[in-house]
Amino acid sequence: MLPTIQSQLEAITPSLRAFAMSLAGNSVDAEDLYQDTAFKVLANTDKFQQGTNFKAWSVTIMRNIFINNYRKKMRRNTILDETPNNYYINSGGKAIENQGDTNIAYKDMLGMVSKLPEDFKRPFWMAYKGFKYDEIAEELGAPLGTIKSRIFFARKKLMKMYEDAHRMRA
Repeated sequence: MLPTIQSQLEAITPSLRAFAMSLAGNSVDAEDLYQDTAFKVLANTDKFQQGTNFKAWSVTIMRNIFINNYRKKMRRNTILDETPNNYYINSGGKAIENQGDTNIAYKDMLGMVSKLPEDFKRPFWMAYKGFKYDEIAEELGAPLGTIKSRIFFARKKLMKMYEDAHRMRA
């Protein structure tokens, strides 16, 4: 007998909560993210194909919820000027940022990407350049799930390499 969606969700709850914490950065937002994910998983049980990786499906749902929430948050993050005559908006002052740190970080990242195994490097670069996952899968002749996991693990490896490099400098 196949396990129910609810029992599968209960089995992976600890790892979903851990992933939510790594995405959200604090326990309150992580719990909200987990609950949104659990609700969406249970509400979309008809879309899950038995025999496929339930945990990967659930993690993808969580990641998509997190990305959508982040985008909404950025769109809402507009400045409201309640001063008479919109003084602050019309003041015209514009700050110019120094991107020296950004350029160094980008050069560091380029070097780290070149150290990735070829199986991870090519899909990562294609995603970085704006290709959609299904386009990458078609171009490389690999299953969509494989491409998604390679890009995910490439990002994880890059984060680890970046953290290690900055730990050495400090």
